[in-house]
Amino acid sequence: MVSIGYDIGSSSIKCSLFDVKTGRTIDSDFHPKEEMKISSPKPGWAEQNPETWWEYAKLLTKNLVAKNNVRAEEIKSIGISYQMHGLVLVDRDRKVLRPSIIWCDSRAVETGNTAFKEIGEEYCLNNLLNSPGNFTASKLKWVKDNEPEVYEKIFKAMLPGDFIAMKLTGEIATTVSGLSEGIFWDFKENAPSEKILEYYGIDKKLLPEIVPTFSIQGKVLPGVAEELGLNKETVVSYRAGDQPNNAFSLNVLNPGEIAATAGTSGVVYAVIDRLNYDKLSRVNQFAHVNHTPEKPRIGVLLCINGTGIMNSYLRKNMGEGLSYEIMNQMSSGIKIGSEGLVILPFGNGAERVFENKNIGAQFLNVDLNRHDKAHFFRAAQEGIAFTFKYGIDIIRQMGLDINVIRAGKANMFLSPIFKSTFSNIIDATVELYDTDGSVGAARGAALGAGLFKTPEEAFRNLTKLEIIEPNKSQKEATEEAYGKWLENLKKFI
Repeated sequence: MVSIGYDIGSSSIKCSLFDVKTGRTIDSDFHPKEEMKISSPKPGWAEQNPETWWEYAKLLTKNLVAKNNVRAEEIKSIGISYQMHGLVLVDRDRKVLRPSIIWCDSRAVETGNTAFKEIGEEYCLNNLLNSPGNFTASKLKWVKDNEPEVYEKIFKAMLPGDFIAMKLTGEIATTVSGLSEGIFWDFKENAPSEKILEYYGIDKKLLPEIVPTFSIQGKVLPGVAEELGLNKETVVSYRAGDQPNNAFSLNVLNPGEIAATAGTSGVVYAVIDRLNYDKLSRVNQFAHVNHTPEKPRIGVLLCINGTGIMNSYLRKNMGEGLSYEIMNQMSSGIKIGSEGLVILPFGNGAERVFENKNIGAQFLNVDLNRHDKAHFFRAAQEGIAFTFKYGIDIIRQMGLDINVIRAGKANMFLSPIFKSTFSNIIDATVELYDTDGSVGAARGAALGAGLFKTPEEAFRNLTKLEIIEPNKSQKEATEEAYGKWLENLKKFI
């Protein structure tokens, strides 16, 4: 039995084939090989064409199925992980009405800030667990106010994963977890928020039908099955935002367990069993994939827009074709603290951790006679790790202990400099596993389709690849470097 997992990211689309019997990945691939284009028609805007995601998902599926000689009758389930907080609008013919306003778009910041004040901070924090902020509901309100001709044609407003599920099955649906990430969900009422819909003037009919995260959510359309080489009985049986899914892929399901990612953006995701919030909404709380009203499972999410994208930026503009491995080797020759060079790795939209301010990327204390490319490469990785430290301190202020963090061995966690700096400055053990978002989505689909009976069965072959412990001999120098970094950050926030 084979389960397919998609990870619909903003940098690329990933697909994995997963063998349910062995609990092992058969094969994985991603497309495009260079980062997918993000359109920015105006400063602070970020858009992508949803049909491009679908074309890449189809290309990957056909190639992987053919390459691995997988028979159609073997393919039982499909799971979808997707970039959170995006807005996809379709008409009654299921045609996309405008480019998707994706997660790092900042245009609705003021819309959400105003709603936070006028709806009432007490209601927003206690019931929504967040400020409406720059999330999907506020983006939909922006369309209503600024593109009324588009708004009038909307049949359904979806998240990116809902769109891919629609293309596969023809069904338009979403989940409680998805509605909570869009700030449409009232946790106290256990229903879509009447207050936010009424305040924004959004018809409840625009929201999709709600389905359980792990469930049979629709069969693949016959035409799609034929085109992709799938079984006509193949079902979509799992969908989740990329960060809840990343936590799931690392078997982070219970209170006190913590996951992290460090790709284009950086995330720490901690699971708790109570409704909680940060008064300034610098970190956010959403329904986790296994949340129920009877057994609350809330994901406390620290999201930093500007992390791995800074490393990528330096590679494109200073690396002259260097691989990340060579950049890491060059960085290792520079002392902790990068000889005073400080990089604030932002510039990818408004940062929630700074109360939705967009402070831009900053290169500070540059000495033209001392600092070369290697200094910049190291300072960027240190700045990314220090940004995690800044956000994790907020989570700790909420009463969460952070002693062990799980992550996939990918992206920034492939870098020795980043791994050691991250572990040292956060003072936590880091465990790295052989999984990623698309593999997690495939496992989730197998669980949702009943091919696995329990999460324990689904994760029986999850392999721990590496453990990074804080290095006491580097602690003082790392903390000194962080102190200088923080002094420079405070000038901008």
